[in-house]
Amino acid sequence: MASSFNLTQRLIRDHIAAWEGAKVDGAHLPESRLTPGSEIGIRIDQTLTQDATGTLVMLELEAMGLERVKTALSVQYVDHNLLQTDHKNADDHVFLLSACKRFGIWYSRPGNGVSHPVHMERFGVPGASLAGSDSHTPAAGALGMLAFGSGGMDVAFAMAGEPLFLAMPRVLGVEVVGKLPPWVSAKDAILELLRRHGVEGCKGWVVEYSGPGLAGLSTMDRHVMANMGTEMGATTSVFPSDQETWRFLKAQGREEAWRPLAADPGAAYDAREILDLSALEPLIAFPGSPGDVHPVREAAGLPIYQSYIGSSANPGLRDFWVAAEIVSGRMAHPEVSLDINPSSRQTLENLIANGSLEKLVRAGARIHQAGCNGCIGMGQAPASGRASLRTVPRNFPGRSGSVDDRVYLCSPETAAASALTGEITDPRDLEALGLAYPRYQAPGKEIINTAMLLPPDPETVGTATLIKGPNIKALPDLGPLPDAFRVPVLLKLGDDISTDEILRAGAEALPYRSNIPEIARFTYGVIDPGFPDRAIEAGRAFGGHVVVAGRNYAQGSSREHAALAPRYLGQIAVLAKGFARIGRQNLVNFGILPLEFRNPDDYQTIRSGDLLSAKDLRSQLMAGGPIRILNETRGLEYPMAISLSERQMQAVLAGGVISYFRIHTGGAAEENVPSSR
Repeated sequence: MASSFNLTQRLIRDHIAAWEGAKVDGAHLPESRLTPGSEIGIRIDQTLTQDATGTLVMLELEAMGLERVKTALSVQYVDHNLLQTDHKNADDHVFLLSACKRFGIWYSRPGNGVSHPVHMERFGVPGASLAGSDSHTPAAGALGMLAFGSGGMDVAFAMAGEPLFLAMPRVLGVEVVGKLPPWVSAKDAILELLRRHGVEGCKGWVVEYSGPGLAGLSTMDRHVMANMGTEMGATTSVFPSDQETWRFLKAQGREEAWRPLAADPGAAYDAREILDLSALEPLIAFPGSPGDVHPVREAAGLPIYQSYIGSSANPGLRDFWVAAEIVSGRMAHPEVSLDINPSSRQTLENLIANGSLEKLVRAGARIHQAGCNGCIGMGQAPASGRASLRTVPRNFPGRSGSVDDRVYLCSPETAAASALTGEITDPRDLEALGLAYPRYQAPGKEIINTAMLLPPDPETVGTATLIKGPNIKALPDLGPLPDAFRVPVLLKLGDDISTDEILRAGAEALPYRSNIPEIARFTYGVIDPGFPDRAIEAGRAFGGHVVVAGRNYAQGSSREHAALAPRYLGQIAVLAKGFARIGRQNLVNFGILPLEFRNPDDYQTIRSGDLLSAKDLRSQLMAGGPIRILNETRGLEYPMAISLSERQMQAVLAGGVISYFRIHTGGAAEENVPSSR
């Protein structure tokens, strides 16, 4: 390895932790440990959990018998499931507060805001490491943090003081040059990278930004880009910590947390490219995928039903201010619902103070509470078959809450312009109507209110009672991997299947996030509503099932329910051409075999309903594969690749990492593990 390091390598070396708890001095780390693809363990300074995933994390901490978290700081946000149509979400909020008291965790109350911008504002520290049970946790890379989205189980272990394990990534160096033209913003910049790389082109890579063009991008602009790096499949995204970072932290009253961070002069990268901001134009992602990106002008004129501004992907004060200036003195089109989704209560207070909220309200905007809301399908669902423009990070089918949704991803400028005209509009066309591009000037200091952030109480740590409502159930006990199986293929899927399609979000399903038997009823429901019943029947007749998929299986959310619910229904393996990073690890965490076709053409020979079998599975796995799968229906054999570290292999053999943890610790926490279903 070169004697000078890029920023990603520097941060990883600063936080590397050896396997099995042994300590390694990063300065004397063997170079072989940093070979791309090799498993590394990262020491985690901070964790972030949110309510859609955090309830399972807290149940996992209970199952592990943890007394208190061992990180420097852990925060539980309530931002996803804010609708309180019955007791379920409210009970989970009560449970999460009790868990924070029990384990020594900060609690961000319902309505305080989306985890990612709030965490940057109040807790982010340049150079620190962060693991979050939300796939958009890499947004904190905007501050120069080493931030990873992970399944809840991995975050639970990080909270218990264990390393976060992942494959050493390659590093893509993106040199940013030029300056954004009028009517073009950071959302268009990241959409341009998605146009280049698609939704899996950066899988196994970190995207590291540098260059003179960064001087024109605010910290929250960088947040937009780091947030949506997840949509390219990137392990994380990293920006330097520079004078703009200092300005942001000073505006938050936390300039003492700042320190400069940058790549070494002459640092090497595994690949490089240039992002010329001055060459960009307004862009838009067409329905179904964040990677299907086109110029806005190609979609111009299409009537819309909804224009939605806000979310973790465009959470900055500037994003709402620009939209308010565009619609100021005008009225949203009578057939358009203009939805304003404040990203945090702090942002809402500042919008009130600078007059932007009044301008939005006068323009006909519907103001929603600070949280994720429509981005995760919790309200604000569009009308059937109608186009919805959104500044959210992803637009997988059905994620909005409408089964036949048509969600386009765009910038606040495009969303606001289109809200006025009633059709998709290139915002540059507003100049013909006499509207000059509004130039934002960030305030030197923002209004700050931390009253809805509750710190840990030393008096309750280790002693507080966990308060569980009737919908909160213990984790199901998962048995070890069988040595043989003979099971049907219950579903054959295509490429880029998202976690929203495996176990959907939304107001109907997510209230059962702490009740696995109930949420399992929604498994693959977007694709095949009858799947859960067929899985139960296959369990009775064969003892389980498998599914087959194409490339990039389980992309999107870090939602581990998309592995745990199928496992509860008897899923033994997924046979796929490839897996998304977090989705693959979640399968391992719950004892499902992630098998990859060594010959991709074998995928074509399998049909739903085929009977597949395997023998001597455990010995094949311990030998490192290949795993031999016989298609009894068609008389074919498939050699399947299985790429697992020793730790991952032992976890799969044990039936998941909770069982592995019990074995690894000599059963010390066994009395805390819930009984079988």
